Amino acid sequence: MENLIALLIAAPLLGAAVLLCGGRRLDRVGHWLGTLLAAASFVIGVVLFSDMLGKSGEGRSLHQHLFSWIPVEGFQADIAFQLDQLSMTFVLLITGVGTLIHIYSIGYMEHDERRRRFFGYLNLFLAAMLLLVLADNYLLLYMGWEGVGLASYLLIGFWQHKPSAATAAKKAFLVNRVGDMGLSIAIMLMFTTFGTFAFGPVLSSTGDATEGKLTAIGLMLLLAACGKSAQVPLQSWLGDAMEGPTPVSALIHAATMVTAGVYLITRSGAIFNAAPDAQLVVVVVGAVTLLFGAIVGCAKDDIKKALAGSTMSQIGYMILAAGLGPIGYVFAIMHLVTHGFFKAGLFLGAGSVMHGMNDEVDMRKYGGLRKYMPVTFVTFGLGYLAIIGFPGLSGFFSKDKIIEAAFAKGGTEGWILGAVTLLGAAITAFYMTRVMVMTFFGEKRWQPDEKGHEPHPHESPKSMTIPMIILAFGSVFAGGFFSIGDRFLHWLEPVTGHSHGNPPVSAATVTTATVVVMVLGVALAWFMYGRKPVPVTAPRGSLLTRAARRDLLQDDFNHVVLVRGGEHLTRSLVYVDHTLVDGVVNGTAASFGGLSGRLRKLQNGYARTYAVSMFGGTAVLIAATLLMRAV
Repeated sequence: MENLIALLIAAPLLGAAVLLCGGRRLDRVGHWLGTLLAAASFVIGVVLFSDMLGKSGEGRSLHQHLFSWIPVEGFQADIAFQLDQLSMTFVLLITGVGTLIHIYSIGYMEHDERRRRFFGYLNLFLAAMLLLVLADNYLLLYMGWEGVGLASYLLIGFWQHKPSAATAAKKAFLVNRVGDMGLSIAIMLMFTTFGTFAFGPVLSSTGDATEGKLTAIGLMLLLAACGKSAQVPLQSWLGDAMEGPTPVSALIHAATMVTAGVYLITRSGAIFNAAPDAQLVVVVVGAVTLLFGAIVGCAKDDIKKALAGSTMSQIGYMILAAGLGPIGYVFAIMHLVTHGFFKAGLFLGAGSVMHGMNDEVDMRKYGGLRKYMPVTFVTFGLGYLAIIGFPGLSGFFSKDKIIEAAFAKGGTEGWILGAVTLLGAAITAFYMTRVMVMTFFGEKRWQPDEKGHEPHPHESPKSMTIPMIILAFGSVFAGGFFSIGDRFLHWLEPVTGHSHGNPPVSAATVTTATVVVMVLGVALAWFMYGRKPVPVTAPRGSLLTRAARRDLLQDDFNHVVLVRGGEHLTRSLVYVDHTLVDGVVNGTAASFGGLSGRLRKLQNGYARTYAVSMFGGTAVLIAATLLMRAV
């Protein structure tokens, strides 16, 4: 069975190669070919998963060595894959949700003349993400990591004729390069510390390294995770990435790019377990981003950007859980999977709304769409109930476990983290209810566009609604299925480990508190947006609201601290170079040049001048000699 692992990557990689190099002759069938190869990868994943279920213990871990990539003395890099319970979870999520997004894209991109290329990029994205989660060493993981960055750049900027899309793609690419530097430094530190970067030797040898070295590696891994998973302080690219086609947003937010950071931290759990300072920083980053993204989501009128803030916040939950160590690793991944269902469904639902509203994204110009788009309304509504943690739906089970794990940290830290996660749950219920009410309830608010064309909202074609229905089933049932007999916990525990921690309150108390804050958030949003007409033009709002509309000034901060700071640093270096460095070099050269010019005058070619010089020199020597004898 291990021979099938490479085929998981080969299928979408073949699709990318054929679609991007095959030319226009494939325009009519390219979308079908790309979707078929994505589905083939999913089928292979299901076969491997079925085989894995028939085994137990260490027998569930498979390895496939293809060839030695860089075989030199003292340095060995292999193209080899590892399939265990953790990577299998990601394989099924990536290929399953990815295939549904491919099917959805057939209808969504129907009239785009570059559809073949779009599906080639989607296949490339799947292949890179699969390489990332199947690699058995950090260097090969880095190759997939960079492949994901390239594919995201190509897809975010797919409509490159729009300046905003081109700018967003460059922004995502550059911000992620900062995080990628962290991963490259971490790999270098691993090699100098352990002599290898393979998962097995590195993660089993943490006891042989100093805590300081492990802390440095952990912090660099966290920097990488912040870039890919849009966590503070490298979160600024995620909202702008909505300039890409909506299926791209669904793929990035649900199944691929933003999940990479959670995978990296969880896979490297042994390093963080041995470096408590780095682990604490992970928790702080997750907690801050959890609230940051939720607050931003409250103020956005663009439906996709509101969901982008939601993704930032939900990934913050996962990063926080991963920072809790064995208490939270399993629940971080469990929430990642359930989030993959309902967030993909929400983004595809947003795309369906845009499809019926002439690509309008401003929720203030929606209203009452439940009457015109019943399937979209129901599927989007189920995703909404799942993400706010409505009892019985997927988000209720996975997010509740993270909140319980936060309290189980124990002590003052546990109470603080528990309060932060509860506050995040309340804000989530508020901003998602706001999205739901402004889009599907109330009176219609749409108006003719600049050309006088008034939207005629209608339900999307089946190629778009069927994937939404399937994802809605996952949004409803996945969390409960995982929780029966703690099956998801038992599935991942052999890889991630698990600890119950020291919960100061019972699980029932936490569940009750979570439901209460969820109801309060929903009620507040309904009071503000459901009981009175929503103005088409957003009011000025409070200082916090205005700041949240500008992403809590993250771009302003980056501009002042990084861009302006970089400009001032560059000017200072140029000044030092011109004044000090060039001054010393040019001054030295000028001094020797001037001295040479003066000395040259002594060599004039006249014998009488040389005779006088010799006579003068001799006189000086005689006078000096007599003076020394006299003394």
